[in-house]
Amino acid sequence: MRAVICSTFDGPEALQLGEIEEPKPADDEILIDVHAASVSFMDTLLVSGRYQMRPPTPFVPGTEGAGVVVAVGAKVTRFRPGDRVACGNWMGGFAERMVAKEWTSMRLPPDVGFEPAATVGHNYGTAHYALVERANVRPGETVFITGAAGGVGLAAVDLARHLGLRVIAGVGSDDKAALVRSYGASDVINYRSEDLRARINSVTGREGVDVCFDNVGGAVFEQMARLMKWGGRLMPIGFTGGEIPSIPMNLPLLKNYSIVGVFAGLWAEKFPERAADMNNTLMQWLADGKIKPHIDRVLPLDEVKQAMRAVADRTVQGRIVLKIR
Repeated sequence: MRAVICSTFDGPEALQLGEIEEPKPADDEILIDVHAASVSFMDTLLVSGRYQMRPPTPFVPGTEGAGVVVAVGAKVTRFRPGDRVACGNWMGGFAERMVAKEWTSMRLPPDVGFEPAATVGHNYGTAHYALVERANVRPGETVFITGAAGGVGLAAVDLARHLGLRVIAGVGSDDKAALVRSYGASDVINYRSEDLRARINSVTGREGVDVCFDNVGGAVFEQMARLMKWGGRLMPIGFTGGEIPSIPMNLPLLKNYSIVGVFAGLWAEKFPERAADMNNTLMQWLADGKIKPHIDRVLPLDEVKQAMRAVADRTVQGRIVLKIR
């Protein structure tokens, strides 16, 4: 079958299109014909050797796809061949067929297309786990979301609006402001050109934020450590800025706020039934129009390098989707 192959950890430019053997589902897995696969920042880190894990090479990147079930493992009970699904795995999505665990897969409602479905699990799953499970947000609270125009960030803006939060969106360029406002952000801060501390103090009346959903890390996280409300939750989601921050621990002590780690993928492995329930809820919200994934563009599989370069350069708003079939 046709697939994108990563043989060395030299980034997107080293990827090759080739033919590989079709994967076979384990007892608790399904095999799908992939119709669409989304491209995430995690994918670029994996092929560059900069993620928390390094799979053995060669491997097929791609953490999220949507398509039609063609076979199921012996212990699978929720799916059968012919079902339309979206699914996630640590790798394998940039291929004509991929396998995924039963509990990381979601049946698609009839009116949900493959392209938007392929963007829900990682983006909205991370946002939901962070805001609902980890931060335990309450309507009326203020959340500051960095990297707010990216895939996970925009999902967090969308979901926070749905949960009744006041959203302050942090972006790295002014051209992203209109999109995050359209998704429900009441204020937008460009942390590359504006004084972040002054702007947060201005829009919150010097009270700070209840929740910081930080995708960027580095100096942004370090500044937000000084801008939390009493009892707030400062959440490291990722480090797209390339720098893992460190902060003086007297800061959370003085304001009694929590630093709350968020690793949705590992949580899903440890609590598969809860993760499956969450995924099914998100897919139903998509069908009902309560959430609205933003697709920046749809590209063919052979333009995977272009797609991953755009993600790495942070020029993507929402998600790029690869059309496999």
